[in-house]
Order: sequence, then structure tokens, then C-alpha cells
Amino acid sequence: MRDAHWAIFDTDELITAGMRPGPELVAAVQRRIDAFAEQYQRSFPAAVKCLLTDREQLTSYLRFPTEHHKRIRHSNFIERTFGETRRRVKVIGRLPGEASCLNLVWAVLDRASRGWRGMTMTPAATRVLADLRHQLLDPPTQLRTKIDTDMTAHHGTVDAVA
Repeated sequence: MRDAHWAIFDTDELITAGMRPGPELVAAVQRRIDAFAEQYQRSFPAAVKCLLTDREQLTSYLRFPTEHHKRIRHSNFIERTFGETRRRVKVIGRLPGEASCLNLVWAVLDRASRGWRGMTMTPAATRVLADLRHQLLDPPTQLRTKIDTDMTAHHGTVDAVA
């Protein structure tokens, strides 16, 4: 079962076939998750439930450039940073205010970020990141409002349309 679980997230074959990071790759891995769930639901219901519940978080790294997948998926940046922050707070004992807390967290993140510089940034990877940033920060807006087609709701009134 463990090998089948890790095979879900092995995207080398999909990428070699020409699939690019983004919604298409996420959808392909989501289909693999569904197939895995069908096969192992009876034998391991709790594990399948966990996999299905966290499927969005488990596939979020697939939106990033291919060169970054292994680094994002197999690292524990956040856990290490939280651990270092806890360790430093224990030494201080008590923080005098919000500003000192923010300074401490900033210092920990700044120091940790020095180890993150091993990412390959090709022009294609930069473009994928820019597209992802655009999708997250500037979601599409609805151009037209929905028009009420139920004429009985207006009871014979006339609305002005600009």
C-alpha cells in the first residue's frame, strides 16, 4: 500500500508526456487519488478518508514549477521555523510586546531563508510563479451580473438596464 500511495504523487511520467504544472497536473493526480481510494477503501478506510480529506493540500505543490516539486514536497521549512521560534521564546521566557515577537519571528525567518536559496529559477519557472501569483492575488472577476429571468418576481414592473 505504501508504494501505491507514493506512486500517486510520482509525476515524472506525466511531465515527460508533456503535462505542465498547474490545474491539468493537479487534475491528473486527483484522478490517481480517486483510483487509489477505490482500490483501498475497504482495506484501509481511515487512511483513504485522510487522503481524500487532505487532497487539496497534498496536491498544492503541483501548481509550482516542476524544478521545485521535490524541494517543496519533501522539506519541512515551516516545522523547522516553528521549532526554532519556540526554542528562542523559551530562552527569553516572555516577550514584552507584539513588536518584539514580530522581530523575533522575522529574525528566525530571515535566518532560515538563507538555506532556501537552492531553488533553480529558469525563465519558465519564473513565468509559472508569476502566473500562480496572478491566480492567487487577482482572481477573475465576474463581468456581468446574473439577470433574473423569472419575470413573475417583478410583478409587471420595468427595470432600467444600462
